[in-house]
Amino acid sequence: MRKIIRNVLVACLAAIVAGFVFVTSGVYDIAATTPHWALTTWVLENIRTRSIRVHAAGIEVPVNLRDPAEITMGTEHFATHCAVCHGAPGVPRDDIADGLYPRPPDLAQTATVYTSAQIFWILKHGIKMTGMPNWSDHGDDELWATVAFVEQLPGMTAHRYAGLVSESAKLAGRHGHGGPGLPASTDVSDHRSTGSETNANDKDMKGMNMEKEPVAQPVQ
Repeated sequence: MRKIIRNVLVACLAAIVAGFVFVTSGVYDIAATTPHWALTTWVLENIRTRSIRVHAAGIEVPVNLRDPAEITMGTEHFATHCAVCHGAPGVPRDDIADGLYPRPPDLAQTATVYTSAQIFWILKHGIKMTGMPNWSDHGDDELWATVAFVEQLPGMTAHRYAGLVSESAKLAGRHGHGGPGLPASTDVSDHRSTGSETNANDKDMKGMNMEKEPVAQPVQ
């Protein structure tokens, strides 16, 4: 028995020494142009999958996740921050995505792999050593809206995506948000008027020979 224990200890020590020599030797190629070994890929993918599953457990999914308004709001975030790397229906990835390793996945194919809670966790916390950033500086409402959009990607046509982008651009204009493909516009939410107030303002402006200031509209 003592001999067995001694042999196990010697083997463990030898493995530790060999690992230390390997790590410090610089032999392993970390270049993004060189794919991982099959064993490395297997280890990293299993660590990622199981970590996401464990850390996303217990996250409560909002009941309004399928609301059209949520999907439209999520389109704005996706088009501004995500499409550049992941692409979108009818929209190819940017060149920067081709230089990343691992390459950002096509979410239309991988969205069904994760639950709503897991997608939310990924968006909020990111994934180390993949190029996937965390969006923890964005509000949970915006992230859940992005989850709602991402879950619509499987089977989404380019025509529907274009329509959602157009709707989200109008939403961005009303709230004064801007970004790539989603230009900012004047925020008129504090200047809305209805009924008799609108008519009174119109009469006052006509009496002063003034014209209403045009409201900026998002470029389609």
